[in-house]
Amino acid sequence: MQEIEPYGEVFLVNKPIEWTSFDVVKKIRNALKIKKVGHAGTLDPLATGLLIVCAGKKTKSIETYMGQEKEYTGTFVLGKTTESFDLEREVFDVADPSSLTLEDVKAAAVKLSGDIMQVPPSHSAIKVDGKRVYKAARKGTEVKLEARPVRVSTFEITSFENPKVHFRIVCSKGTYIRSLARDLGEILNVGAYMSSLCRTRIGDFRLEEAKELEELIKEIKERPHENI
Repeated sequence: MQEIEPYGEVFLVNKPIEWTSFDVVKKIRNALKIKKVGHAGTLDPLATGLLIVCAGKKTKSIETYMGQEKEYTGTFVLGKTTESFDLEREVFDVADPSSLTLEDVKAAAVKLSGDIMQVPPSHSAIKVDGKRVYKAARKGTEVKLEARPVRVSTFEITSFENPKVHFRIVCSKGTYIRSLARDLGEILNVGAYMSSLCRTRIGDFRLEEAKELEELIKEIKERPHENI
């Protein structure tokens, strides 16, 4: 009698805006009708782009994928900021950025490149004393977060339409792009927040290879499920 190979599969998904990474996992889990499904690296609800979802025996590879280099494109806005450094919280004015030049912004980006120490945003899923810090932040409770080493191997300013800074960033696991927005704004003394973000690569996996979520779900539902 032929032994059936245990099921395992890796899905590359273009995460829709306003979906959490867990929302995507739940949708795929329900379509596959199995419990063992997880993602390899959270994307915030307002971010889009490449999300790796592993199912069955492939969930053992999640940590490997999470540790790989990431690439992002997106936009920062200068002169304003928010508590979360993105559009999840209310935007408020900080300072007038109109005198800043492309050279100013590029010089600030250089200071945030290479091996740096970065403080994660308080509105993040990091745990302190076993609790997610964003839950405390939303209640107005301050949680002290320690700076952590990360690597920003590329911080390219692809265009500057003051106050909008368009970028391409290549970085290590654990790098928060929202924190780079905050720190860029602080270096330039005008404040900044992230208005858009798209993950374009994880290791050798590229966004161009990913499927739209609804297309993927349709394909999964149309396939035979005997071996899952």
